[in-house]
Amino acid sequence: MGMEGRHIAAIDLGTSKTALTVAEINGDDMQILYYRRLPSKGIRYSYVLNSGQAADVVRTLVADAEKELDIKITRTIVGMPKYSVRQETGRGNLKRSPDKCISEDEVNDLKRMSLDSYPLTNPETEEIFGAVAQSFSSGDEIGLTENDIIGVSSDVLEGNFKIFIGKKRHLHNIDMIFKELGIDVVQKCFTPDSTAKAILTQGEMDNGVALVDFGAGVTSVTVYYRNIMRHYAAIPFGGNAVTSDIKGECLIPEEYAEYIKKVYGGCMPDRLQGIGEKTLHISSGSAAPDTQVPVKFLSEIITARMKEIIDAILYEIQQSGFADNLKSGIVITGGGAALINCGNYIKELSGYDVRTGCARHFFSASGYENIYDSDAAVSAGMVLMAKNNRIPECVLAAGEEAMPEIDIKIDGDHGADTISGTGEETAEDVEEEETVFDNPIPDKPKKERTKKQRKVIWERISEQVGKAGEKFGGLFKEIYEGMDNEEV
Repeated sequence: MGMEGRHIAAIDLGTSKTALTVAEINGDDMQILYYRRLPSKGIRYSYVLNSGQAADVVRTLVADAEKELDIKITRTIVGMPKYSVRQETGRGNLKRSPDKCISEDEVNDLKRMSLDSYPLTNPETEEIFGAVAQSFSSGDEIGLTENDIIGVSSDVLEGNFKIFIGKKRHLHNIDMIFKELGIDVVQKCFTPDSTAKAILTQGEMDNGVALVDFGAGVTSVTVYYRNIMRHYAAIPFGGNAVTSDIKGECLIPEEYAEYIKKVYGGCMPDRLQGIGEKTLHISSGSAAPDTQVPVKFLSEIITARMKEIIDAILYEIQQSGFADNLKSGIVITGGGAALINCGNYIKELSGYDVRTGCARHFFSASGYENIYDSDAAVSAGMVLMAKNNRIPECVLAAGEEAMPEIDIKIDGDHGADTISGTGEETAEDVEEEETVFDNPIPDKPKKERTKKQRKVIWERISEQVGKAGEKFGGLFKEIYEGMDNEEV
């Protein structure tokens, strides 16, 4: 493999699959050099439960990529869990001189101050996963975007933020995996925002859209309006729940249930067209008679569970406050989006227009076109974010020595709306973990480096702070209760 460009390694720790992506970036061009996924172990509801089991899968993926590409993976970016994340509202204000226009530096100062002044009720167990600026005001004018507020003259700058808070233990377990493997975590990504930006168009995000990601253990809902992420929620049901229902109702092994779900599964049994009248014959492999499963009966099982999930999705959309602003409707992605008639069923229940989304063609992927599958959207979003954020070199050519560490002094104040946790720390350092903005501007190193040694370092800003108080709305309270008790 040539080493002319910058190389990114990204790992998606999903409930059903773990995926490794290696990409090469040359200027504005990005090429997927490697993409592979294996069945996950030790992961539940998108968080790492058993670090040892999860590390075994990652180790296999890394070894295969290193052998195929003749490289050594030394760093990676990793997705954070999508469940057990709640959102809170943060506010901040900054007194200033009205004789000068509001600058980008002042906006970034306000972001940091708002986070620093937002206390976590349980800082020993909780951590900020991400935050998104919602609006700014200058006293006389309210509801301004960041672009609108910069350049305004005012004696006060105020901001409103959505802050996403998760469990520190879940991040610690990720650190344990990569400590064992000897790989540095450059950044832990709060993936709902990066996934959305890989799938949704600017027009959809501006006019209002809900992105629904059907994962194996978790279904997430991300609402955008006027190009800003307005709401996020995760429902602890996904494709695994559907598979479990099929297994129980049809009395077949789980692997058979998963297979027939993917090949023949669909919603709306009366609209299955040609396959609706078929009957599946599943061999028992013994003297026992074969199991016969009518495809229509299979669809009835799937439709019943999907209705529960869709009802919860629509409830979260209503809770967002933007249900009447989704002019672009709903975009579905993830493995569950591939079910026959899934989009049609959501449209029938909700009235929204629905389309199935996968990563847009921001990169070339010859030989690895499955990166464009809907269930690869999280991986695609992470590598796109890494490109835009100028994540440093993550691999070495075979036989090349690691680059020496460099000390960077930060000049100025840089940042953007979204922040997420970083992870070069080891497991022992998890208590001191920091957060950084997702879109940092690289700073200049103290001395010139060779091409192979060039790396970009960002400012580590903002301690994890936030406000406790997890909420689940009354209508769907029951479906959430007890889920966190699964954790060991």
